[in-house]
Amino acid sequence: MTTTLRPSGPIQSGADGAQSRRYDVCDNGRPVGAVEIGIEPGSDGGTGVLRSLRIDEPVRRRGRGTIAALAAEEVLRGWGCTQVRTDVAAGNVAGGRLTAALGYTERSRNMVKQLPSDPPDLPGGLTARPMTPEEFTAWEDGAIAGYAESLVTRGTSRESALRAARASHARHLPRGLATEGAQLHHLLHEGEKAGFLWVARFEMHPGQVVGYVFDVEVDERFRGRGYGRALMLQAERLALAAGDTRLGLHVVTANTPALRLYESLGYEPTQYNLAKPL
Repeated sequence: MTTTLRPSGPIQSGADGAQSRRYDVCDNGRPVGAVEIGIEPGSDGGTGVLRSLRIDEPVRRRGRGTIAALAAEEVLRGWGCTQVRTDVAAGNVAGGRLTAALGYTERSRNMVKQLPSDPPDLPGGLTARPMTPEEFTAWEDGAIAGYAESLVTRGTSRESALRAARASHARHLPRGLATEGAQLHHLLHEGEKAGFLWVARFEMHPGQVVGYVFDVEVDERFRGRGYGRALMLQAERLALAAGDTRLGLHVVTANTPALRLYESLGYEPTQYNLAKPL
C-alpha cells in the first residue's frame, strides 16, 4: 500500500492572503478519499489549515488518514507555514484520536446551550441597559484592539491582526448600534457599569443559526463577584427576547474560569479547535 496526495484542482488564492487546494488521497494511484488544506487569511503565510480529511468507508482504519494528514502537513511546510490548525466536531471520536496521535492540542472550543423557555432573573441589585452611542464609540476601539491581540497570540502579525479585527467589526456591526439584531448592553451594579455584553444572531456552524455571544467582559473592579454569570444570564434573556432557542459562544481553552462558568451554565461543546507547530 502506497498512500499519496494528488492535486484535484488548482490553488485558489484570495485577496486577503488566503490560499487553498484540494487533493485526492490515493492508494497506488487510486482515489480513496480527499483532503483540503489552506493558509489562514491574514496569517502572513504562517498558519496553515487542515480543513477537511475524508477516507472512504471501505478502506478506513488502515492508517491512510494518518499518512494523508502527515502528507498535507508536509505540503503546508513547503508553503512556508510554521503551524497548522484544524477542528474536530464534538462526538467525532475517530477525528479526536487521530489529531491527538498527530500531536494537535486544543486551543479553543465552540459551545452551545439549549435555552429554557422562561428567561432567567438577574441577581438582586443588578440591572442591564443598552449601550449609548457615546459608550459604543469608546467600547469599539478597545474591542477591536482586544480581538487583534487575540489573533496575534495565534501567529498573526500585528498589522494583519488589526486589519482583520477591523474587518470583522465592519462585517458584524456595519451600522454600529443600529445593526439589525445586534444587542450591546451594560450590566449595572447600583447604577455603576460592571461589565458589557454583545449578543446577535449568527450562523455558528453551517446551517446552525443561534443567538451568539460575540463579546462579554466584566470590569476589572468587579471580577470575582459572580458578575460574569450575571452577564451570561442577561445574554440568555436577550436571545430569548429575539426568538432564539439556543445560545452559542467561543472560548479559549486556557481561560479556565470562563470555561468552567460556561460548563456550569449548561453549555456543551460543538467543536474543538486544535493546532500544532510544524
